[in-house]
Amino acid sequence: MSRLTLLALQVLVAVVVLVLWQLFSTVPVFGKILLPPFFFSNPVDVFSQIVKWFSTGVIWKHLAITLWESILAFVIGSAGGIVVGFWFARQPRTAAVFDPYVKMVNALPRVVLAPIFALWFGLGVWSKVALGVTLVFFIVFFNVYQGVKEVSTTVLDNARMLGMNERQLMRHVYWPSALSWMFSSLHTSVGFAVVGAVVGEYLGAAAGLGYLIQQAEGVFDVAGVFAGMFVLSAFVILIDMGVTVVEKRLLVWRPTVGSARQ
Repeated sequence: MSRLTLLALQVLVAVVVLVLWQLFSTVPVFGKILLPPFFFSNPVDVFSQIVKWFSTGVIWKHLAITLWESILAFVIGSAGGIVVGFWFARQPRTAAVFDPYVKMVNALPRVVLAPIFALWFGLGVWSKVALGVTLVFFIVFFNVYQGVKEVSTTVLDNARMLGMNERQLMRHVYWPSALSWMFSSLHTSVGFAVVGAVVGEYLGAAAGLGYLIQQAEGVFDVAGVFAGMFVLSAFVILIDMGVTVVEKRLLVWRPTVGSARQ
């Protein structure tokens, strides 16, 4: 499937969903509106709200704050997950000692941590960043850890026979093996970084997209709530596209499915 065909199909899915949403929220079916506008709004009102936000400039401040919080959470959480994941994978004894504690901390509900972070770091940026880091870190950590552990013993034995030291093994064997796992987790982590920032803003903030959505909910502005979610979704897709660009740059050595079959 060509890139253009794939893009056309993706756009078609979005168009079909929006058209059905508009129809079911405005046109009676057997004398009844299936999606009452009070609860579901409609795409036209949502789009109008988004245009209003951008044309008046109201959203730029909130978008910039959420963007900054999400990027910090993504970078700090990913870097920590990569470093600790490599360390635990290369130090089995250390991993065994800390294993129950890692699982225990990972099991903590993040919504419970949000008020604690607000007490520790205040209602500014860093309480939202801390919440996002707790979401991103474990996703990246477990994937990197597994990626390093999954290195083929045959490849390792051959590399050692060729005289590679630990530093060379890390660069030419362990690191390439973990990259695929790492980028798989990074694509997922993008959304979780934004979720952490928005949930933190939702629970207590004076600005940000989470704050904007919370304000819209407070006055039963369903169109505003959906508008905020659509902006967030577009925001996540843009960041994920950036991760994809970096992934293609670093994994240029990896064969594609078509070339592998040949």
